[in-house]
Amino acid sequence: METKTVEVDGLRMRWEEKGEGQPVVFIHGIPTCPRLWRHVIPKVSSARCLAWEMVGYGGSIPEGKERDISVGKQADYLIAWMEAVGLEKAVLVGHDLGGGVAQIAAVRHPERVAGLVLMNSICYDSWPIPQVKMLRAGGSLVEKLPNGVFHRIFSMFIRMSHDRPSVGRESLREHWGPYAAADGAAAFVRQIRSLDVQDTLAVSDRLSQLDLPARLVWGAADAFQKIGYGYRLAHDLKAPLDRIEDGKHFVPEDHPEEVAESIRKLLHQIVRG
Repeated sequence: METKTVEVDGLRMRWEEKGEGQPVVFIHGIPTCPRLWRHVIPKVSSARCLAWEMVGYGGSIPEGKERDISVGKQADYLIAWMEAVGLEKAVLVGHDLGGGVAQIAAVRHPERVAGLVLMNSICYDSWPIPQVKMLRAGGSLVEKLPNGVFHRIFSMFIRMSHDRPSVGRESLREHWGPYAAADGAAAFVRQIRSLDVQDTLAVSDRLSQLDLPARLVWGAADAFQKIGYGYRLAHDLKAPLDRIEDGKHFVPEDHPEEVAESIRKLLHQIVRG
């Protein structure tokens, strides 16, 4: 994939892009970056795939300093970026926080969204998870942790979220780099301090009013975003849910074929009208 950047209202935004056709925007969560989609995008053909990086995450961690990087604000950044790069309308594919961003963007700007594919996504009152609340409570101490100590916490979180250990080790290598290159624990604390459940609660009663094609794919063994929330979300969006029985939280990395298949099915649905 080709890495690109653009300046939007004085803010440098970054994304990775591959292919041509129907625009599909991929939105990662925490503590990841566009590399989350590295095994999914090559399996999605006949589409212009753009893996957008949330402000204050990944290689854009420095851009998040002294800025609002809440999930609700990320939806605003996403729409501004789409306008800047000439995307009038796109399918939004979101995981974890990225799924919340996609929901909020679809409710606020339904004319910009061609469809939704959500996986193990925050929604309603499903978040922040207890582990994040605990780290946020100790934020003043956590943010001072040296990288070596924080790496152990980061590693534990990543590995327990995968049902394929080898992929979990690969994931750790992919997603630790941006934190190691920045201010590590302090960057993570900025991210978790920005999390506010009101961002998804504010749009929850409008999800059922969305008139757009949607699909969900969910790791049924996810201890963080429980599949019960996935079924509730599927009901409100009038969408099918593709259940991955042994899947944990990071299904885009552990089960890229299943995720890509859900995206392909949605794109086929859009083409058929």
